[in-house]
Amino acid sequence: MTSDANVTRGWDKLSSMLTRMGRPEAQPEGTPVNMALTRGSTVLFPTLNDMRHQGQKRFDHAYIYGAMGTPVQHELEKAIAVIEGGSDCQVVSSGLAACTTPLLAFLNAGDHCLLPDSVYSPTRRFAENVLKRFGVETTYYPPCASAETLTGLMQPNTRVLFSESPGSHTFEVQDVPMLARVAHAHGARLMMDNTWGFGIFAPFTHGVDVSIQALTKYPSGHSDVIAGAVTVAKAEDWHLLRDTAIQLGQLAGPDDCWLTLRGLHTMGVRLSHQARSAMQVAHWLKDRPEIARILHPAFPECPGHEIWKRDFTGAGSLFGFVLKDTFSQSAMEAMIDSLKLFGIGASWGGYESLVLPTSKGITRNFPADEAEGPSMRLQIGLESPDDLIADLEQGLSVLKAHG
Repeated sequence: MTSDANVTRGWDKLSSMLTRMGRPEAQPEGTPVNMALTRGSTVLFPTLNDMRHQGQKRFDHAYIYGAMGTPVQHELEKAIAVIEGGSDCQVVSSGLAACTTPLLAFLNAGDHCLLPDSVYSPTRRFAENVLKRFGVETTYYPPCASAETLTGLMQPNTRVLFSESPGSHTFEVQDVPMLARVAHAHGARLMMDNTWGFGIFAPFTHGVDVSIQALTKYPSGHSDVIAGAVTVAKAEDWHLLRDTAIQLGQLAGPDDCWLTLRGLHTMGVRLSHQARSAMQVAHWLKDRPEIARILHPAFPECPGHEIWKRDFTGAGSLFGFVLKDTFSQSAMEAMIDSLKLFGIGASWGGYESLVLPTSKGITRNFPADEAEGPSMRLQIGLESPDDLIADLEQGLSVLKAHG
């Protein structure tokens, strides 16, 4: 059985660093704990030469013009880069923009891209519509594909191998170091949607070239921010990413950046608590006769569990489970409608608990293994786990009543 220490050690280790990120240096006269919020489009300069000189610093997180980022955005970018272990970070307008901006930066017409079948649905739609229209071909691969299978899918024009580990609906954990070896052997970049593993998976240590974050989730933590981040570790990747972001007009508003920076300070303690609560709820569900399988990377039955133990330093607040095939989709939906403490809604990573069905309506080229019955995912918030379990217990009684 996975212990609480295994799912929280990464968050506990981060906490001291997180409390000091994005804070101004102490001044003799005293200074606020949090940095000031700067809003502005136009930036004034004493002379034209000063303006020209500052305009040459677009790769240096400098304040040039509001649409190229404000001081609080640049401070947030520095903090995200440190947490991810990269050199530079570009904050963008949403988690989806964090997926699409680097695809546009590193793919050209005539290129080929490999996406995992478990990829975030809006990323799939972007590939099948926008990238296709721009002349980029996409092939989907099973998320737990072997190196041999992936090698067989690589083409001479494959420029990006994309990963998402674990998948946010079916929770397969991918062998990222292996993906990196395959990608690099064929001259491709490895991009990773690391939203679930932010702070507990070191992407660049494991061979990732471009790490993607939905800052909407763990970092902001309060379900009131839409923002994303793209982090790299090589200067050439940073220059291409940064220029693409500027040309696309990609940034996040100063208020969202400030709220996210504030949220980062408490992310460690929030996620440590939520990871423990998620494990408690998941273990309770595992013993219920209605449940066929738990989809949580810390559980042996979850695809890629051994990889999670090897590569991650903790777990998140999001997991799923599959009901036994004696229950219908409509019965599961009646259960979901009956829950009182779990809000019904998209997204996750905030302080509140959420529920969402993950069967029916999710496109898969390769159906998930052993999908016994209907499935759902739970985001575990800061509520008492005992209260959440009581809510699920009454929900399961509704499930059984509907059959």
